[in-house]
Amino acid sequence: MQNLETSQLKTTAKTSSYDRTDWQRGYESQRQESDYWIDEIEGEIPPDLQGTFFRNGPGLLDINGEQIHHPFDGDGMICAIAISDGRAHFRNRFIHTEGYLAEKTAGKILHRGVFGTQKPGGWLSNIFDLKIKNIANTNIIYWGDKLLALWEAAAPYRLDPSTLETIGLDTLDGILQPGEAFAAHPRIEKGKNGAGDRLINFSVKPGLSSVITIYELDESGKLLQKHAHAIPGFAFLHDMVITPNYCIFFQNPVSFNPIPFVLGMRSAAQCIQFSPNKPTQAILIPRNGTDQVKILETEPCFVFHHCNAWEEDGEVFVDSVCYESFPNVEPDGDFREIDFDSIPAGELWRFKLNLQAETVEDQVVETRCCEFPTLHPNNVGQPYRYLYIGAADSPTGNAPLQAILKFDFLTGERQLWSAAPRGFAGEPVFVARPDAVAEDDGWLLVLMYDAANHRSTLVILDARDIAKGPVARLHLKYHIPYGLHGSFTSNVFLP
Repeated sequence: MQNLETSQLKTTAKTSSYDRTDWQRGYESQRQESDYWIDEIEGEIPPDLQGTFFRNGPGLLDINGEQIHHPFDGDGMICAIAISDGRAHFRNRFIHTEGYLAEKTAGKILHRGVFGTQKPGGWLSNIFDLKIKNIANTNIIYWGDKLLALWEAAAPYRLDPSTLETIGLDTLDGILQPGEAFAAHPRIEKGKNGAGDRLINFSVKPGLSSVITIYELDESGKLLQKHAHAIPGFAFLHDMVITPNYCIFFQNPVSFNPIPFVLGMRSAAQCIQFSPNKPTQAILIPRNGTDQVKILETEPCFVFHHCNAWEEDGEVFVDSVCYESFPNVEPDGDFREIDFDSIPAGELWRFKLNLQAETVEDQVVETRCCEFPTLHPNNVGQPYRYLYIGAADSPTGNAPLQAILKFDFLTGERQLWSAAPRGFAGEPVFVARPDAVAEDDGWLLVLMYDAANHRSTLVILDARDIAKGPVARLHLKYHIPYGLHGSFTSNVFLP
């Protein structure tokens, strides 16, 4: 197992690294859609950085003044920043989903959301309405010559990569049957020894017994494998990791009571209850689709996002962002008034799964609040040395993400770049330098919110030394609400 050092915390008086009003303004809706060359740049864009950075997230936090209950219910908006020859072009567009167009025309909320948004009129307006709007707001990937906006509970929406205009729902050339979903967290396995890259993704059909379907696609988007597996109990699975032999999920210890949802009193997510006395289950589905599924138990924790997994000396290792419990979405709560001190913070954990002994060991690697991990694409599903992740400015307590943290798992060294006190960070995306040899030889792209100027900035960090600060800051003309996930392609999609 790789050498690890757990985080050493200093005993210091806690002071806030941010102003709540600053943080709240990053959740204002952004209705503008624009195309322009970015002309306000600090520093220089690296000349060998060429391609397009895509980012997805909720662009609307209200519908004509009616507040969305939770950001995860907001309509998806894609940002694209195309970089070429030291210049950058920005474009953003809303995804024209069926629900987005209907509510734009009506000027009011017409659909229930998974995380608490209800139609106006109370439970009588929502009773027995089980249809959930596909908001396509979680991730964005370019694969098989298609730009796909992903949301875990439905088929993806396809967009034009040059204009971001919506083409429509996409079945991946018939791979997805009616009602089948394509989750928001695919993993890309880099081809070796002449083999092509593979995209591995999944869908979940929850119930008393849940069904996980695995998809593997080649670089052209052709289906290589598709197999389904039933697992016991209600499955709340947002992410997975892969190794050469397994797709790995963590079944969170939760239960689901559908009655308040059916009766229109609560959203689906508000009917989920964390069970602290039940174990978390590690589910290992063989990628060959024929071997037996393995389920191992570990201590209760809740996982939205995994970092990476790999096989070593007959054991499987999984790095994940873990919470001590599920952060409940209260029916009468306001996400802008969240009390960070009252909810669990994400921590980085490492799990060692012994498949022969059927045991799981865990270790807390980092106690600093963190989320949205990324690493070099070549190391997905393989042993790795460096991890990059969004983090709080303070080493203790829960708080908004304002920093990027780099882990060196070999030496235990950590580097931190912080945008505090008035900057708020999101997910970093790693882009390898062309012809690089070292694992950390590349850049990190981070779309951050600049509260001082109420606008967003694309920050470019040297992944080898993030502590020295950005090599370039590309200032946008207005703010982009806090987003979820993004990706980078070496294709340059300019107007």
